[in-house]
Amino acid sequence: MTSAIADALRLPSGPVDLTAIDPDSAPGFDGKKADGKAALAGMQPELADLQERLWAERTAGSERRVLLVLQGMDTSGKGGVLRHTIGLVDPQGVRITSFKAPTEEERAHDFLWRIEKGLPEAGYIGVFDRSHYEDVLIARVHGLADPDEIERRYGAINEFEARLVDEGFSVLKCMLHISADEQKARLAERLANPEKHWKFNPGDLDERAHWPAYREAYEIALERTGTDIAPWHVVPADKKWFRNLAVGQILLDTLRGLDLQWPTADFDVTAETERLAAEAPVR
Repeated sequence: MTSAIADALRLPSGPVDLTAIDPDSAPGFDGKKADGKAALAGMQPELADLQERLWAERTAGSERRVLLVLQGMDTSGKGGVLRHTIGLVDPQGVRITSFKAPTEEERAHDFLWRIEKGLPEAGYIGVFDRSHYEDVLIARVHGLADPDEIERRYGAINEFEARLVDEGFSVLKCMLHISADEQKARLAERLANPEKHWKFNPGDLDERAHWPAYREAYEIALERTGTDIAPWHVVPADKKWFRNLAVGQILLDTLRGLDLQWPTADFDVTAETERLAAEAPVR
């Protein structure tokens, strides 16, 4: 059973129109900012417990793991989700992989080659900060691959994600949906604050000129790669607090749905308890 937030954000099958989804909304949640922050903080004990169960199951041979894919335009808040939402669980059980422009070695292989190398092992919550979707987004907008190759990649992505699910992955895909106006405000904030100049990239302004092309590329990718086993959630991202809450709720719903159990002891608990009690004092 999923939450009202997850249900409201999950994309149905069919054509996608991002202009019809308000980036400043909070679907499935009736509270205000303070309520949203409190709700996210309130998830921490259960998220931590479920993550520990996922980690513990691997000691009994479980192959289950979670892969959270975060996609979005610059300033949409991928880093904020990592700090405020993923930061609620034990970092020892998290693997974060950020994908930048491919290296020369990576370009010499199929586009999924480097993605395979970033996959989390059993028991982990893996997070992709950008992902294989860059290869049908930026590649489409800037013509970095032939149209036929980009067309092939949609099918390759679906086959790849289906294989991951068969291997024990739960694949969560969140598109952080920010408005052009809000992005402009966040870029202006970075420019106005010397402490945030390190976060500013002049190339971000160049990319803004391609906003309509990126929107179209996202709409096509969302439609072509949203499946029953690896659906997309479009998360309104103008409200940072709701963005963080929404991703947290989707992750919590997923972990709950796994029905994670503590592994049964493979030793005689009573005998070991008695042996420990009878142990001579350590001096």
